[in-house]
Amino acid sequence: MGKRPDGEGLVRKRTDGRWEGRIVIGHKEDGAPIYKSVFAKTQKELMPKLHETIDDYRGMEITGSGDLTLEEWTERWLTGYAEPTLRPSTVRGYRGLIQNHICPALGDRQLRAITRNDVQKFYNRLRQTKAQTRGHEGERNLADSMVRKIHMLLHEILEAAVSSRLISQNPTSGTAIPKCSYSPKKVLNEEQLETFLEAIRREPMWYDFFYTEITTGLRRGEICGLQWDDLDEQTDRLKVRRSIRVAPGGELEIGETKTERGARSILLPPSTLHILKERHKSAMTQWIFPSLLTPEKPTSPNTAYQRLKDILRGAGLPDIRFHDLRHTFATHALASGVDAKTLSGILGHTNASFTLDTYTHVTTDMQKNAANIVGGFMEELFGRELKPWQD
Repeated sequence: MGKRPDGEGLVRKRTDGRWEGRIVIGHKEDGAPIYKSVFAKTQKELMPKLHETIDDYRGMEITGSGDLTLEEWTERWLTGYAEPTLRPSTVRGYRGLIQNHICPALGDRQLRAITRNDVQKFYNRLRQTKAQTRGHEGERNLADSMVRKIHMLLHEILEAAVSSRLISQNPTSGTAIPKCSYSPKKVLNEEQLETFLEAIRREPMWYDFFYTEITTGLRRGEICGLQWDDLDEQTDRLKVRRSIRVAPGGELEIGETKTERGARSILLPPSTLHILKERHKSAMTQWIFPSLLTPEKPTSPNTAYQRLKDILRGAGLPDIRFHDLRHTFATHALASGVDAKTLSGILGHTNASFTLDTYTHVTTDMQKNAANIVGGFMEELFGRELKPWQD
């Protein structure tokens, strides 16, 4: 193990008039030292910076790859960390964020040279781009949620660099990023939901599919990926353990669910169970909802999405996304009294707090309703004119 920063450093005045403080922070494979330099206009200004740098690197031994650029490291991270453990669609999404946003701004910077200030300026530019393009026809707004997504990805990439001892600290830590701002959920109200149910009754090839969706809240890829082995007719349960995705070339990919909690077993409503049992009697393929044209394959998520749009248009209903059927299910479940923890398990959310955060619009109304119930209960006990306590 090479010598680490021990509280001392080299201080000198450079020919350009600046003062430089330099310390050894590690060693290359051939034993050559790796230096870290800080600069200031005067020696007095330099010393606090130098001491802070010494404290940052104390007890660490940086390896010789810190001269990698961020672009070079992201490629190593993608092939060595992401691809072996993540879904292909997730890796594709990460590559898009890296190529379109991260590398154009910071890709040519050496890992050791990236500072928190650099990262903060990057985030600020992303947000300014969003503000400048808002309202311009033909241009896309970069939402706050996208800035957060880019931050989380960059943080993970650089955290791996810290773990690999390429840098001492993650420069994304302590940066200011936009807060979570969930847009209002688009859901079908009771009247619209009844209209939707009437509309799918006129769709014999799709009725079972959309009825199952509206009564379970499955993700689009999850309902397309259901197989008959997933249905336990003895316990009335449905196992959700795979998801269908459309690859860039149009081929269908069979993968795992979105999260670890996504693999789950849900108790089916009696009406949904009855529909699936009847459907099973005439099944000729392993898929519960096979493709209409090629039954040996599952229904494509894209086909299901397009069919939903056609049904909504024909019924005069709002133009919602497929995922909004999931929101519709969850919203009506909460409003009907299903507790957040139970609903979280049905939806495959990571935890109940995420469910509550996602459906704040519903839980707020539930709190108001609870307050009215408590108020009515107290009035029955003490009469309508409740007076404040007086000493």
